Amino acid sequence: MNVFVLTAGRSGSTTFIAACRHIRNYSAGHETRTRLIGPARLAYPACHIEADNRLVWYLGRLDAAYGANARYVHLKRERLACAASFARRADFGIMRAWREGVLLGGEAGQTALEFALDYLDTVEANIRAFLRDKPHRIEFRLEHAAEDFARFWDWIGAEGDLDAALAEWQRRYNASDAP
Repeated sequence: MNVFVLTAGRSGSTTFIAACRHIRNYSAGHETRTRLIGPARLAYPACHIEADNRLVWYLGRLDAAYGANARYVHLKRERLACAASFARRADFGIMRAWREGVLLGGEAGQTALEFALDYLDTVEANIRAFLRDKPHRIEFRLEHAAEDFARFWDWIGAEGDLDAALAEWQRRYNASDAP
């Protein structure tokens, strides 16, 4: 069974996959198929754990391809901390795409934090709507990573080195610099 980690981003997905690499009975990857299009975009190998915040733009196709036959993790981080991390990246990546592409530049006076909160609230609502009929889903909070990862480990029947996986949560991967 495949596992998809759905997240708005800036929520520990890189660390999540670093921890998953200590699982023997699943492969694990972070944003492994982002440059692909068409059916190849979602053609993940069996027994694979994928974290990619861009999957939120493929939820309809993800449902068609995997539906109830996959497990889904809703990876979350405290709202303001997550938005602040996005705001620090206001001029590139998904934040620039959100502001310039989706919101057509927004309105005068809107702050990077306001754009980030709007993006975060929109994506979180999309994930919740997608997951509402999925039988295999759990919520994972970055603030409770060690506890939630141990629960996740059991939930997927992981085999490997749980202690090494939990140790990954003591490292910082892909962190945004503080303002």
